[in-house]
Amino acid sequence: MKKNVRCAGLIFTQCSLGLSSSTSEMIKRFLIYIFLFENIFLQRELLALYMEFKVEQTDIRDLLIITPDIFQDDRGFFTETYRKDKFTEFGLSLEFVQDNHSRSARNVVRGLHFQWEPPMGKLMRVTQGTAFLVAVDIRIGSPSFGKWLGVEASVGNRKQVYAPAGFARGFCVLSDFAEIQYKCTGIYNNKAESGILWNDPAIGIQWPVKDPVLSKKDEVAQTLDQWLTKHESKNFTY
Repeated sequence: MKKNVRCAGLIFTQCSLGLSSSTSEMIKRFLIYIFLFENIFLQRELLALYMEFKVEQTDIRDLLIITPDIFQDDRGFFTETYRKDKFTEFGLSLEFVQDNHSRSARNVVRGLHFQWEPPMGKLMRVTQGTAFLVAVDIRIGSPSFGKWLGVEASVGNRKQVYAPAGFARGFCVLSDFAEIQYKCTGIYNNKAESGILWNDPAIGIQWPVKDPVLSKKDEVAQTLDQWLTKHESKNFTY
């Protein structure tokens, strides 16, 4: 009996080639392997081709909201949260040297923190729950000096906030718990970092929390005006 096998776009005819059944079975399995491999490779190529990043320039120069594409199906999802080549395309040629991961309970406020040596920019995202991510421009000479941006970020909306060195950053937790991960352009140095009071009236951040839970350090942080009297403030210029 003539037996045809269609695989990888070919029709393999056992009898026309005069092959034994064992040999034909080996060839059939090989062709199936090639077919599957080509399709997996194609899926990966298409996924890489269509994974893009939506980049939003905010009203504060150099402060960006970045939202990556996501591929979802019944199994779950896949997304690229950072790609050096893509970030370079929209002007962020960065070298991230440290990844941080924090978990906080509802109403916790952390911030506003910054570091000048080495200068530390941060790409922040939420990987569990929901949080309000904040960045304040403290670059001397900036037209938006003292201005702030707040972004509600969550696992669902995938929003990331990139704030370069020269911004004080913080967040508050809006869900029962939230986990925030951020990539840093500088290694942490406790001798060259500081903070600004989370509710400094000169900045006027509208935090979406009434009874914040704060660390002792953040409770007694300096104001922006107090920071400007220090020599170290001159490390951040526009």
